[in-house]
Amino acid sequence: MKHIKLLILLGVVVAAISCNNQTGSESTELAVPVSVENIKLKSIQQFVSTTGTAKAVYDTELSSEIEGNYLLQTNPRTGRKFQLGDRVEKGQVIVKLENAEYLNGLNIESTKLNLEISEQEYEKQKSLYEKGGVTLLEMRNSEVSMITAKNNYESSEIQLAKMQVVAPFSGIIVALPYYTEGVRVSAGESMVSLMNYNKMYVEINLPEKNISEVTTGQEVMITNYTLTEDTLTGHVTELSPIISDETRTFAGKLEIDNPELKLRPGMFIKANIITAQKDSTIVIPKDVIMTGSRGKYVFIVGRNSAANDRRITTGISNQDEIEVTEGLSQNDRLIIKGFETLRDNSKVKVIL
Repeated sequence: MKHIKLLILLGVVVAAISCNNQTGSESTELAVPVSVENIKLKSIQQFVSTTGTAKAVYDTELSSEIEGNYLLQTNPRTGRKFQLGDRVEKGQVIVKLENAEYLNGLNIESTKLNLEISEQEYEKQKSLYEKGGVTLLEMRNSEVSMITAKNNYESSEIQLAKMQVVAPFSGIIVALPYYTEGVRVSAGESMVSLMNYNKMYVEINLPEKNISEVTTGQEVMITNYTLTEDTLTGHVTELSPIISDETRTFAGKLEIDNPELKLRPGMFIKANIITAQKDSTIVIPKDVIMTGSRGKYVFIVGRNSAANDRRITTGISNQDEIEVTEGLSQNDRLIIKGFETLRDNSKVKVIL
């Protein structure tokens, strides 16, 4: 009988301990570890992204206009013959072509002398006409002779200039076909290619949906995978008003400032066309936003180390960030990690 009472008493004690443990576990909630950042006002840009190939604004290939013996000229900057990569100034002679027969046919000296004689004769006839010594017709005839002589001389100078290959703008030699010095080259042979890529352009095609967002004059941020630390600036300079019925895109052109020549012709670039910008506004990472039946919300750390959900209204955005126009305040402690399993008033523990 004593053993039975002892067993009953032991059962009651065990049941009481079990009940107490269960009640304690139900009342104890584990704190969820989270990372936070204090919300501060900052700027945000919204943009349309596109890609393309950078090309030089100034680009030309110069060919020989006459037949002649090839003579590559010396670069005064280096003291040696011109080479690939050399910089040339506008008007600088890169190649000369010697052709004695062609030069003799121009009669430069005689056309120049004839011009001088015609000018003197016209001045004489003009003076005599003012004194009544010759008729108006005689003076006009001398003027016609002077103009003809002037045109002949200028034509000879134009033909003479064809014996030289001259840089039409300041730039860099990007192609220089090899010819043996003094060899005879035909008219139309490629002599040199020049580029000036202080300014560059990119032809782009944008989706139809962006036609109301993108306008000429908008700033563009340019990046290239070989220039990861450098961002160049440019602008939208041209836009087509029509949509291609084949690609559902519209064409445009960007101009890029490249003063340090970091971007090279032919490079593949990414362009972010800035379509909207806000300064001193609340900006948060896009990936912390949750969506529920009542709309978008995020979690912040409130009083007593509890997570509070905040319904938010958003504004402009880009690939990584979004503006919050309602629902958050400056210095709110936004939960950026560990928010996935939280509920309103969940206990949290802030970790680094």
